[in-house]
Amino acid sequence: MRMNTAVDATPGRRGTATYDRGTIALHWLTAGLVLVLWLIGTFLEDLVPKGAMRSGIWSVHFDLGFVLTAVIVAFPVWRHTGGRQLPVDDPGPLHVLAMMTHAALYLLLFVIAGLGIANALVRGVTLVGPLALPAVGDPAWRRPLTHWHGLAANILMVLALFHAAAALVHHYLWHDGILRRILPGRAAQRPFEKP
Repeated sequence: MRMNTAVDATPGRRGTATYDRGTIALHWLTAGLVLVLWLIGTFLEDLVPKGAMRSGIWSVHFDLGFVLTAVIVAFPVWRHTGGRQLPVDDPGPLHVLAMMTHAALYLLLFVIAGLGIANALVRGVTLVGPLALPAVGDPAWRRPLTHWHGLAANILMVLALFHAAAALVHHYLWHDGILRRILPGRAAQRPFEKP
């Protein structure tokens, strides 16, 4: 059951509707967590020598991974129960491509989260604070889980860059206001203007 399906669109003006605050917050929280987690996972081994600092940063990586898992579970639940649904500006092939891209992003996020949790359980990682996960399963799975987790994360980043580039094309070339739908605060509330 949808609780909030109201649309803030001014008739006759494309791209003026905005998502609700919850949707916007969850979108940008997901994007920020994905970027930070990818940066840690990609560059930590090369930039930080072995020792307590590297172990501590890996603990933060696992903690943030669990936060991301909670966020990506909450996001679709929110979108289908309390989030504002916006009208489709162009129901043609670009909309189909956008829907496929979003579906692939969600699928990859869930795959990455599942592989990350499995990796954390096989490794028995220490989390920030007094929490630690016991090592469960065959330690031989560490390397393959790490490989597939990293590969899926790299594919996600390529797809996320495509997603971001498409949003920038909408904003700077087509001037259709699509990007403003998901921008927080005042940036989303500025009136739609054609150049």
